[in-house]
Amino acid sequence: MTVSSERKNMRKVALTSLAGTSIEWYDFFLYGTAAAVVFPKAFFPQDLPPMVLLVISFSTFAVGFIARPVGGVIFGHFGDRVGRKRTLVVALMMMGAATTLIGLLPTYGTIGVAAPLLLVLLRFIQGLAIGGQWGGAMLLVTESAPATKRGWYGAYAQAGAPVGVILANLAFIGVSMNMSDDAFMSWGWRLPFVASIALIGISLYVQLRLEDTEAFKALQASRKEDDNPTTVAPSPVIEALRRYPRRIMLAAGAFLSVQVTFYILIAFTVAYGLNSPTVNLSRDAMLTAVLIAAGVMVPTQFWFSGLSDRLGRKKIYRWGAILTGLWGFALFPLIDTGSLPLIILGITLGMTFLGMQYGPQAAYFTELFTTEVRYSGASLGYQIGAIIGGALAPTIAVLLWNELGIFFVSLYILLAAGLTLWSLSLLEETGGREL
Repeated sequence: MTVSSERKNMRKVALTSLAGTSIEWYDFFLYGTAAAVVFPKAFFPQDLPPMVLLVISFSTFAVGFIARPVGGVIFGHFGDRVGRKRTLVVALMMMGAATTLIGLLPTYGTIGVAAPLLLVLLRFIQGLAIGGQWGGAMLLVTESAPATKRGWYGAYAQAGAPVGVILANLAFIGVSMNMSDDAFMSWGWRLPFVASIALIGISLYVQLRLEDTEAFKALQASRKEDDNPTTVAPSPVIEALRRYPRRIMLAAGAFLSVQVTFYILIAFTVAYGLNSPTVNLSRDAMLTAVLIAAGVMVPTQFWFSGLSDRLGRKKIYRWGAILTGLWGFALFPLIDTGSLPLIILGITLGMTFLGMQYGPQAAYFTELFTTEVRYSGASLGYQIGAIIGGALAPTIAVLLWNELGIFFVSLYILLAAGLTLWSLSLLEETGGREL
């Protein structure tokens, strides 16, 4: 393969990964936005106080995080056994089906308690899918990229998260602006969920047009050479836990700052802006602020990821955690002004500091593990960090705000950043490591 064709193929892999992860995260984040503005009224009894309904709704949001490590284990096993591509395809199709079904789900007023139960089940399936998708999309890009540009290309997989936030918020804003509030709450909110059926088309493209990574092909070739019918190969997940237990848990710890702060920025701030008497902005205004912040996060992620190829993963990641922890104390005073430009500034800088961590993370987690257990090891670290950090972040933030005051939400962000810095201090630098 010539240099130009290699570059063309790399761009195709990177852009396909970006498209797939963007819609996958769109589906996952769509639920978070709906949990803040729709589900408390649509899927739960209305004789409860609004704050209690919000806590319950965000608790169902957490179910997706509980499922993510399970998805990481299942898809990690098959990703290290049968390949990155096939496993990614199954995860994409699972997410597309679950999200579409949420859009078709009857409300509490129609089928009673069965409505929230079915909602929780479909959210669990979403969690399984996202638990498997991240490892497949991330490795498809980073294992295909040259060592000197692994951080930069890894950002294509990571950019799916903020792009997903943009798409989810655009979908809700676009629908709500073109109909009355009653129509939106009655049926309009369903349209963005049903639109996720497009993910099935992307999964078919991945299956038909992309090849698996050279690192995995080399691993398959070595397995064929060493094939012994009397030997039972160990599970990649069990092998990853046996060989890298400390590294997996430290990778999870390094992810805490990103997870806690990200879900506070994209979900809790919307609920805070709608329910705080000092802010009291409209739904569309808060969603627009989050949308603009996510839009800025995308190019900053790429810039910091490319910088990590030159300066090292840990240095960029560490400064991102420091700035995130400190910015939590500026975020809510800016929101409390009720000024939309200042609210946009607060959320945008928070997302920028997260990009310093999340952008280089794909390359960093790829380089922490060897090829035969890389899907399992990286997915376990990522998803354990996700459930510890992100699962209850909006719920904990609501409880802290309601019981102790908004200052304690800032302390929560600082605590997560401190745990990330401690984990990073115990992990080695991996920049440019051969796979």
